[in-house]
Amino acid sequence: MKVLVIPDVHLKPWMFDRASEILNSGAAEKAVCLMDIPDDWGQEYNLGLYEETFDAAIRFQIGLYEETFDAAIRFQKEFPETLWCYGNHDLSYEWLQYESGFSSVAIPVVQKKLSELRRELPDRSQMAYIHRIYDVLFLHGGLTHAFVKYYANDVDYDDTDALIEKINCLGRDEMWDDASPLWLRPQFDFEKMYREADILQVVGHTPVEKIDRLGNVISCDLFSTYRTGDPIGTQEFLLIDTATWDYKGIK
Repeated sequence: MKVLVIPDVHLKPWMFDRASEILNSGAAEKAVCLMDIPDDWGQEYNLGLYEETFDAAIRFQIGLYEETFDAAIRFQKEFPETLWCYGNHDLSYEWLQYESGFSSVAIPVVQKKLSELRRELPDRSQMAYIHRIYDVLFLHGGLTHAFVKYYANDVDYDDTDALIEKINCLGRDEMWDDASPLWLRPQFDFEKMYREADILQVVGHTPVEKIDRLGNVISCDLFSTYRTGDPIGTQEFLLIDTATWDYKGIK
């Protein structure tokens, strides 16, 4: 199956418009979004404005948080089989965990919009920490051998579906940790990854300059920016064949 990967969004609603164009072109059969939908440099208060016009009418200008989630919701309606992988910036609002970029004033907006997005899913399991298509795992940060052995030691190590089911039921105490599938940075940590010989992982979370494969991990967070707003990566979407593991970038 050819899958289009939408990496970390961070308040860029146009990413969903471009992803829609790519899917409608027939280049991919399904999309997987690695989320981190909210938060970006200096956007903590971009929540919309009320203004009074010259004729005393009240007009509302939607903010970037609402605009981005609305784009995600439209995308889900158009492509109902889309899979969503929770990112740390999404769950920081669910779990009220403060981190870089977190906007305390955006809490009700993000919580409301995440709930709206989940309601559009035909199956609530379409939004989880980890998804598997054939022998390819899609997740935000990465899954290590050590994490599996510690948190799923009662599950057969080679039963990947059972492991994913177990991990997808973990909560804040287990997942809000640098070594978890939400936070891991295998680009720098060089941990032994889960089933390195026969399972491929596709991850975001850590900005990279280009699509890069290291061992059994493909990194594709190419839309993140510096504080100046300049792009770090090539702003390409990853297109991967989950049967052959062939992949390329699409501008």
